[in-house]
Amino acid sequence: MEHADLDALVDLSAHAIPLDQLLVRRLKKRRLALRDHISRLEQALNPAEPA
Repeated sequence: MEHADLDALVDLSAHAIPLDQLLVRRLKKRRLALRDHISRLEQALNPAEPA
């Protein structure tokens, strides 16, 4: 849910005038970190090899 919220904020910030590049970069970096964290959690729940 937080990832989707960040997506919406990035979209809104990218269309805002004047464009705040620093804010957009920070939001994108946070969104990427959340995506990586979600991916690690999914891999921990569903291991590739059967136990």
